[in-house]
Amino acid sequence: MKAGFIGLGNMGLPMARNLLKAGHEVIVYNRTRERSESLRAQGAIIANQAADACGDDVLITMLADDRAVRSVVLDGQLIPKLGPDAVHVSMATISVALAQELTRAHAEAGNQFISAPVFGRPEAAEAAKLAVVAAGPSKMIERCQPLFDAMGQRTFIVGEEPSKANTVKLAGNFLILSVIESLGEAYALLRKSGVEPGAFLEIMTSTLFAAPVYKIYGNLIAKEQFLPAGFKLPLGLKDVSLVLAAAADARAPMPVASLVRDHILAAIARNGEDLDWSAFSKISAENAGLK
Repeated sequence: MKAGFIGLGNMGLPMARNLLKAGHEVIVYNRTRERSESLRAQGAIIANQAADACGDDVLITMLADDRAVRSVVLDGQLIPKLGPDAVHVSMATISVALAQELTRAHAEAGNQFISAPVFGRPEAAEAAKLAVVAAGPSKMIERCQPLFDAMGQRTFIVGEEPSKANTVKLAGNFLILSVIESLGEAYALLRKSGVEPGAFLEIMTSTLFAAPVYKIYGNLIAKEQFLPAGFKLPLGLKDVSLVLAAAADARAPMPVASLVRDHILAAIARNGEDLDWSAFSKISAENAGLK
């Protein structure tokens, strides 16, 4: 297939690379051109501007946040540049409200929109083991399935309304954040009681909590391995803020999300913005008087 791909960050770059490995024709654009050029040797066509990545088939965007999506797609007037049979696939974590706005804008322009955010850190993106959560017109999802298969290990379809995929993604990220918060609190208790967190982690992940999220984040937090960041603290703040906005619109109280937001803000204020989002677990240790 022929696909445009805009946004070559820590996630987007390996995703685009896997599309090329699978034999798809990919036109790439990134604000920092060096990221695009890194894919030239693998067969990517380099777009000089975002509009050059639009065409009559598929446009994928993997941008950092609502502001970036709005700037590139809406303010940048990309939608009218898509062909009448084209589909725009947003694979980033964006707000439910923006997904709904994009759905309306595409309908008015006569083309199609799919939300297909992904679960997985950059190493999962490199290994093409992302979980894709897709929502939108079923025929368009079917058309895009070969692309999803090249980037992920499984696609979950959650409905015809694109924003539903964004709700699922935000709820999933909330659970990850809740795990990080819980691990931080548990490790603080263990350390103050003279118990090694690593030993506790082995027990838990060998019995009750064998899920990858506990193994990955439990290990990062136990080792305080927050650099290099797979997903930085400000992006975690962005995600939990989107969760709380969606919860407010749905009239669904989420007190744990409010606590997590405050701990992420504290972590950014104390430690800067470059650490992995799991670094907010340190706030529980610091609150317990630990270094």
